[in-house]
Amino acid sequence: MSTVTISKVGTAKELRKFVRFNYELYKDSPYAVPDLLEDTLDTLDSRSNPAFRFCEAEYFLARKEGRIVGRVAAIINSRANERWGRKEVRFGWIDFIDDLEVSKALLETVENWGKERGMTSIVGPLGFTDLDPEGMLTEGFDQLSTLCTIYNYPYYPQHLAQLGFEKETGWVERKVFIPKGEHEANNAKYFRIAQVAEERYGFRLRNFRSKREIRKGGYVEKMLGVINKAYADLYGYSELDEEQMRWYADRFLQMLDHNYLSAAENKEGEIIGVGVCMPSLSRAVQKAKGKFFPFGWWHLAKELWIKKNHQILDMLLIGVLPEYQEKGANALFFAKMIPFGIEHGFEWAETHPQLEDNLAGQMQWKNLDCCIHKRRAVFAKEL
Repeated sequence: MSTVTISKVGTAKELRKFVRFNYELYKDSPYAVPDLLEDTLDTLDSRSNPAFRFCEAEYFLARKEGRIVGRVAAIINSRANERWGRKEVRFGWIDFIDDLEVSKALLETVENWGKERGMTSIVGPLGFTDLDPEGMLTEGFDQLSTLCTIYNYPYYPQHLAQLGFEKETGWVERKVFIPKGEHEANNAKYFRIAQVAEERYGFRLRNFRSKREIRKGGYVEKMLGVINKAYADLYGYSELDEEQMRWYADRFLQMLDHNYLSAAENKEGEIIGVGVCMPSLSRAVQKAKGKFFPFGWWHLAKELWIKKNHQILDMLLIGVLPEYQEKGANALFFAKMIPFGIEHGFEWAETHPQLEDNLAGQMQWKNLDCCIHKRRAVFAKEL
């Protein structure tokens, strides 16, 4: 007889416990970056997150001998299911102790929840949209995580394999070393391509002078519109609508330094590409113990706006409209980031997860000194 009990999160107090379980499980890990409490609560709140207009979700806690030992979110994204012709229930925000009885109980709860709603398969970890953390870590457990990705212990994918899940798709993440002096990777290739793109096609890189300029011009929304088109055919992508774009814009601008945001434009002044970076907040969020308040904000503010030299640059988003990807638009961002990284003392850049089968995306790093240091995957099973 199972000693694990599963309960549905039904109160604000329980939801807070749901979010903080991640911190409790990983507080002694030097590599894990905890969920940011206030941000995650906002994402999981149906009154706040506009994705709930086309998503349904429930959150569950696992207990053993009265102690919380696991958590999971069950999500149905009807927009994505319609787009990709599937009937999938997603599992996300999943964490559990190294006890197969716990992981089995959590995932069976999601499976049954999905079957009751007509779903025929289960897949995850995924969030409401692709701007939520997704993909279970399968390699790189000894590498520092980022604020926007999932960290998990090595036993997680082992549990899923034992429970009949199979890998559906995967991502890779790279550590891109910032060229120093005459390093062989500090070549003129990106600068030559960028110059040709500017002269031949009239492309240019728009750099921003303030957050006010970004907000007033609606540039975050415009850039997310580019991401919609650039990512449209990538695995499971869930298109963002205008309300979601405004919601993400408000969240991004809270911590975004305008110096790390660039937009590529064509000769008509239309945005054709976007590059979003920021100094890594991983150590700052660890010091803040995953909370803004009462004092966590100071660690984040220090890293973002006070500290002069940084070690790691997080590359959050790089996207270019498909019709411009072969015309050198990507090079505009690298031509800016290489000297910018050198000037500000960064040692390496951490790329956002890229799909293993996105060969065009993989090729853009070929002329830089880099290595794949993390892999992650989504797992699925028929119900």
